[in-house]
Amino acid sequence: MIPRYSTPEMDAVWSDTSKFARWLEVELLATEGHAAVGVVPQKAATICRENAPVADDAFLQKILEREAITDHDVAAFVDVTQDAINDPAGSWIHYGLTSSDVGDTALCWAMRDAADLMIDASTELLEAMISLAHEHRDTVMIGRTHGIHAEPTTFGAKVALWALQIDRDRKRLRTARAAVAVMKLSGAVGTYSNIPPEVEQFVGDALGLAPVPATQVIARDRHAEFLYACSSVAATCELVAVELRHLQRTEVREVQEGFKPGQKGSSAMPHKRNPISAETISGLARIVRSNLLAGLQDIALWHERDISHSSVERVILPDSSQLAFYMMRRLRQLLAGLIVMPERMQANLDASYGLVFSQPVLLSLVQGGKTRDEAYRIVQRNAMQAWDEGTAFRTLLEADADVDNAVLDDAFDLRRSLSNLGRVFDQLDAIDV
Repeated sequence: MIPRYSTPEMDAVWSDTSKFARWLEVELLATEGHAAVGVVPQKAATICRENAPVADDAFLQKILEREAITDHDVAAFVDVTQDAINDPAGSWIHYGLTSSDVGDTALCWAMRDAADLMIDASTELLEAMISLAHEHRDTVMIGRTHGIHAEPTTFGAKVALWALQIDRDRKRLRTARAAVAVMKLSGAVGTYSNIPPEVEQFVGDALGLAPVPATQVIARDRHAEFLYACSSVAATCELVAVELRHLQRTEVREVQEGFKPGQKGSSAMPHKRNPISAETISGLARIVRSNLLAGLQDIALWHERDISHSSVERVILPDSSQLAFYMMRRLRQLLAGLIVMPERMQANLDASYGLVFSQPVLLSLVQGGKTRDEAYRIVQRNAMQAWDEGTAFRTLLEADADVDNAVLDDAFDLRRSLSNLGRVFDQLDAIDV
């Protein structure tokens, strides 16, 4: 991931030094596991641990130099590790293992840690949304369908629905975490032909990863589930971002991203205050979603394995989790500084001449004895006239002989329109943050 969208927390999970540190720990635990079942001398396992290299930049450089010869990253890693430990103890490193035992176990370990960061970020974003929803529970605005005025709602209700969706994403992240918090040390085709299952269990217990049946590799539907959780988070963040972008348009101007001192919106036009955070989130969501397709294509491998998935995963797993994490952090920051304009929301609601109450009028006419189609036509002709002439909808209805004016007060009552929004907030308050 390019530095612009990376974070120190995710960098620490996915860096090459972190990867090789995980590989090293898997190898050392496997050696200790073998010692526990009497395969490896206990003294040799102790020496391996004591003489193990430090997983730092120098270690990384030695592996890269060795890989230039071996053309195989795990083999290069094993060579460098054994050289650091020295024989005879070093010869027990990688005993009975295949490359995917080490690589897949360490990769799942990294995905689990990445999932933990994303779960924490989703909780922080959820808390910000809940706070904003309650703050604007009664901030009335127009609801829009197809981009056209529909019926009244509140900004708080809108944000509450975002929060409920983020909470569902958090559940998906937790489920994905469970799916990838696994490991395997079962050898070349997963038959434990050269490694006892007890060694696998020993390593799994030490790492907090569950051993699972596998071929040479752990099944990639787990990785795809992880990528789906990232994609779902990204899609939700974009849902919010697109809405905020629309609401910040000059013609709407109901919300506005914060604008810090010294910030410039345009190099050419000094008046500009653009929704740059929301637009960035929308753009990054495209990358995360597209990575999911590649992850699904990685599921079908030849026989017990090939490496067509390997090059893909080196990109999409770090990038997707890094971007999902970044987007949640960026969105939380956006919401924390969001400027909400209640007066503008009210003005926009009033700008459609009261047409937002057309459905209550329709229903009141039906209750008064008219057929639905008769009522619809009466309301529609008055509504179209209001649009075309810029006349108050209620004024036209009051002058229409087919309309009983006695029902209009209730039909045009904003409190009636919003009286049941408490159900949304009941759901919101039921969330276990």
